[in-house]
Amino acid sequence: MKFLADENIPLRAVEKLRDSGIEITSIIEESPGLSDEGVLRLSAERETVLITFDKDFGSLVFKGREKSFGVILLRFPPKSPDFVFDMLKILFKSGIDFERKFTVMRKDKIRVVPLL
Repeated sequence: MKFLADENIPLRAVEKLRDSGIEITSIIEESPGLSDEGVLRLSAERETVLITFDKDFGSLVFKGREKSFGVILLRFPPKSPDFVFDMLKILFKSGIDFERKFTVMRKDKIRVVPLL
């Protein structure tokens, strides 16, 4: 599975994920300043799961009915790039299939909602 990190995901966390074998690109590296709609569209076109701290993507996907390949919404304080990396590694080891899902990760809970 491939992932796309939104601008609010620390680049150092993205680099560490790559080093651990996760296929991930970052908006910071490719298209800084791209609108949320543009990020979601790029994610869908590339068939990558978007990782973000921005809860506006929930509105775009559920209220705006924007097309999405999958979204992981992180809802915990990003204390450091290493902390974000560690939390994402826990999530990836959970065995969840993120494709066509809206996944919300809190520090103590993971919720998965199928996308239509």
